[in-house]
Amino acid sequence: MSFDGEQEGYPFHLGDELFADAFSEEVNYRFSSEELKISQVFSANLGVAAQVWDAALYLCRYLEKLDLKGKRVIELGAGTGIVGILAARLGAEVTLTDLPHALPQLQKNVSANRPPSGWPSVTPTVLPLSWGLDQEQFPSDWDLVLGADIVYLSDTYPLLMDTLTHLCQEGAVVYLSSKMRREHGTPGFYDDILPQRFDTQIQCCDPAQNISLYHATLRRKEQMQ
Repeated sequence: MSFDGEQEGYPFHLGDELFADAFSEEVNYRFSSEELKISQVFSANLGVAAQVWDAALYLCRYLEKLDLKGKRVIELGAGTGIVGILAARLGAEVTLTDLPHALPQLQKNVSANRPPSGWPSVTPTVLPLSWGLDQEQFPSDWDLVLGADIVYLSDTYPLLMDTLTHLCQEGAVVYLSSKMRREHGTPGFYDDILPQRFDTQIQCCDPAQNISLYHATLRRKEQMQ
């Protein structure tokens, strides 16, 4: 089960009245090698962090093609955690991050998806991270930085750029999967903003869903001058 991020009036302008009666649901997501049970808590408090977006499923399917064993991975704006949890199930050492209000749902999903034989690497870590504010509390030696449908509010783009720049100082590869919403300036982020500091290319795309997956690496300082 998945949701269409292009629904009228949702997901980006949420009023409390839309969630007068908060509810939750658990959905099983089957990939070629793993099955995850993801709890989604729909409430005014969680907003867009409540559900699994199509761009997250697209990124999950791509991750299955990679060798993630032993890779150090951090996910930004993890929401339900489906991307980072899958990466951990595939052998990565994963840190999942989001704003503090999203962490209880995130931690619940991590706990619910522990393999019967234990995590192949280490138990995923769940931590708060506010872009542009506390990224320097995190190391810069990741192998992969992941984000699914986190590019949709133009006010956050400079903060996201500062966070990505810090996390990628030691050569991390960034994979960002996005529904390309023109009304929210998503194409402009990838065409004009991200290339200011990163070498960027489209890794793959799904025109039917209007989803693109980007690969990016931070340029050296002398290359940005």
